[in-house]
Amino acid sequence: MQLNSMAVLVGDLLKEKNQTVSVSESSAGGLISAALLSVSGASSYFVGGGVIYTNQARRGLIGAPENVVTMRASTEDFALIMARLIREKLDTDWGLCETGASGPTGNRYGDAAGHCCIAVYGPVEAAITLETGSNDREANMHKFSASALQFLDQVVRDFHCSKND
Repeated sequence: MQLNSMAVLVGDLLKEKNQTVSVSESSAGGLISAALLSVSGASSYFVGGGVIYTNQARRGLIGAPENVVTMRASTEDFALIMARLIREKLDTDWGLCETGASGPTGNRYGDAAGHCCIAVYGPVEAAITLETGSNDREANMHKFSASALQFLDQVVRDFHCSKND
């Protein structure tokens, strides 16, 4: 499925539930935000996002405390913290974070190319780790973005289904 098609699905869901999302992405390079913004009516659910790629960006754009700035990225714990911080900073219902190593080499933490952690933080929180096994930077960026959109859709749907039980 194309990024735009996935963004339409999650965008429609957020509009239906009258909810908003903000995004902190790293190795996806802005593709998640771009996909969400490519949908007509995105202003009703997309508040903002940023490519938080460096410690300087963690400080300047997110205002992360120093213990978060210097912590190991590319983990589910880090992704959850960043999803929470972007959600709080932009006052949205949901925060979405992607952090990983797109390639062609791994990151400084020892993760191989194709490693990615994705987190959603809102009324519920969830995180996953993805390993593509590929060192193709562009393909990984697209896979990370698609996985983040699918995961956001799944978490939001599951939350609303559990509320209706």
